[in-house]
Parts: sequence; C-alpha cells; structure tokens
Amino acid sequence: MKFAFPLFSEKSTAASAARSPDSQKLGVQRSKMMEYDQPLVWVVVLLMLFGLVMVYSASIALPDSPKYANYTNYHFLVRQAIFICVSLVAGMLTFHIPIATWQRWAPYLFVITLILLAAVLVPGLGRGANGAKRWLSFRVFNLQPSELMKLFIVLYAANYTVRKQHVMHKLTKGFLPMTAAVGLVGLLLMLEPDLGALGVIVCIVMGILFLGGINGIWFGGIGVMLAGIFTMVIWLSPWRRERIFAYLNPWAEENALGKAYQLSHSLIAFGRGELFGVGLGASVEKLHYLPEAHTDFLLAVIGEELGFAGVLVVVMLFYWIIKRLFEIGRQAIAMEQTFAGLTAKGIGIWIGVQTFINMGVNLGLLPTKGLTLPLMSYGGSGVLINCIGLAILLRIDYENRVLMRGGRA
Repeated sequence: MKFAFPLFSEKSTAASAARSPDSQKLGVQRSKMMEYDQPLVWVVVLLMLFGLVMVYSASIALPDSPKYANYTNYHFLVRQAIFICVSLVAGMLTFHIPIATWQRWAPYLFVITLILLAAVLVPGLGRGANGAKRWLSFRVFNLQPSELMKLFIVLYAANYTVRKQHVMHKLTKGFLPMTAAVGLVGLLLMLEPDLGALGVIVCIVMGILFLGGINGIWFGGIGVMLAGIFTMVIWLSPWRRERIFAYLNPWAEENALGKAYQLSHSLIAFGRGELFGVGLGASVEKLHYLPEAHTDFLLAVIGEELGFAGVLVVVMLFYWIIKRLFEIGRQAIAMEQTFAGLTAKGIGIWIGVQTFINMGVNLGLLPTKGLTLPLMSYGGSGVLINCIGLAILLRIDYENRVLMRGGRA
C-alpha cells in the first residue's frame, strides 16, 4: 500500500528513505523527476557559448577601424564572457525567488522601468548611439531600460490579466487601462526612438491578453488599430519610409549604398556561406563591410562561416526552447497557476517574436530593425534580462514539479 504525504517535499522524503536501512532493502529510490528542466538549461548555455564564439569571430577585426582603434582584438570576447558569467549568477539568484513574489511586485517593477525609460530622455543621463538614445550609463556598464521593459511588461500584463479576469471582456475596465499603460510605454520608446522594442512589447501584451480571454471583438479592433498606428508612424517618418522602400528593392544602387547597405551585405554573407559555410573565422563581410556584425547581424556571420547547416542548428535550438516555454506555461495553467502560466507563455512570446524579427531582418524577410538575437548577440543588458526571464521560467517549471508531487509551490 502506498501513502502520499503532500506536506513533505520529495527531497526530504528521499533523504529519509536513503537513511533508512529498511527502505534500502525494499529498493526505495528517489523519483527520477528532476527538480528543474536540465535539458532547457543546457540548451540555453549552449546557445550563449555558441554566441560567444561567434561574437569573437565577428568582432576580431573591429580594432582595425578608427572607431575601435583603442580596443584589443579580445575586447568584445572578454566583455561578452563577463556578461554571460554575471547573467548566469543573476539567473541562479532569480531562480530562488518564488513566483508569488514576482506577482506581488509586478506593478512596482513596471512603474520603476517606466521611470528608467523616462530617465533615458533626460540630458546628461541618457547615452546615444547611431542617432538613438536608449542607454543609461553607469560608467562600468550601460543599461538599456527597453530590455527591462520586455521582461516586466510580461509580468505586469500577466498580473493585470489575473486581477481583471472577471472584466476582461469589458471595454472600460478590461481594455482601456492596459491600453493606456502600453500607450505610455510606446510614447517613451518612440521618443528614443526604438520602434523594434515597441513592436516586441506590443506583441507580448497582445499575446497575453488573447490568452487571458480578452473579448474577441476588442482584440480584433486592437490589431487593426495597431496596424494603422504603425503604418502612420512609418509613413510620417521620412527616414523610416525610405528604409521601407530600400527594403523592397535592396539591390538598386542608391539603396545598396544607402538605407539597404546592411541588408544587401547580410544577403551577400548568406550567399557566400552556401550549405556548410566558408569556415569559422573566414568571413569577409565582418571585415568592416557589414555594420553591427557582432550585434544585430550576428546570424549573417553564422550563415557565412557555417552556412545553411549552422543557421539551421540555431533555428532548431530556438524552436526547441520556445516550444518548451509554452509547454511549461500550459502545464501551469492546467494546475490553476494562471499567473505563472501566462508569464511562461509571455516569455515564450517575447523570445519567439524577437528571434523571429532578428532572423527575418538578417534574411531580408523584414525591414531592418535594431533588435539583437536573444542569448547570442553581443550586449550586457540583453543577455542579462534574457537569463533572468528564463530563470523565472525555470522557477515556474520547478513549482509545477513540486505541485505534481503533491507539495506546495
């Protein structure tokens, strides 16, 4: 006869079983159910290490340029390695924070990040690059608040959906408050400007509201309204309009030497790579032909050096991660952990949408936007927030496993 003791964790029961001679004679063993998703952890670490190698390959020639003349060949490699180590430590610390704590703090984290987004626009506080002001400089490192917002909008939208579940089908109580919050975020991001981050955030919120049961008519109306707003923003901005036209015809001489310069050289890189690439480190496009090769266009360098095979491996690894994130979210919702489930799926939407946009830009499927490839591209804020988001996801999975054993999350 078997007895279940829901008040005890598997770890404590397994430990006592291991100490008991009778249990050893009976062959009682600890459950093979892991306390966390080890395959997910290893795939994430593999992607980050793969990204580290490719960042080094893509940036090794940058010191030959006057812009980076004071840097060593290992500058970006060392910094990215530090970013990864710090991010892994932050992820391990984050894993120990219960999901209930994140739910309680979600509104406050959202407001704090709004303040940071506003601080970017204050003269003397914000730091700009390539015509955009997106960073807060702390001397030792630069923080990009829009990366923080991608994570905290997931938590805020999930928390909002849970709190407003009974009125999600109503316009004034369910729809308008969230619209106002996202509108304020959008205004601050457009002033930077950062249309790419805004697009990701809008997709996250739309996805969570849809999963949370928003009225279908209002959801369709939101989609039409957003499409109109994005179209108007592009049309009223001459340089964005020129970029769209250049994207539609990147090989025209004026476009290839102008707005479509990055896109045309990215496509050349993929063309040179063919099936198995020209070899690791042998890229020509990274030699000052393809701008931002170690950040936004890292996939193009992978395509050139490792070919279609290398790109396919990256795509399949991201597909596996995103699929797993949604499975964990579905598991949590099935156990009536609605906030945890919506948060897991929101993180899946975030990683999935940003990955799709970055890959689409590199492959010429989408107009050029300044979005990095999650976990792989160079950048401290991006890697750090990606790791914290995935640590929250692992915590959700851990609490799911505890509940399935009959314990308490």
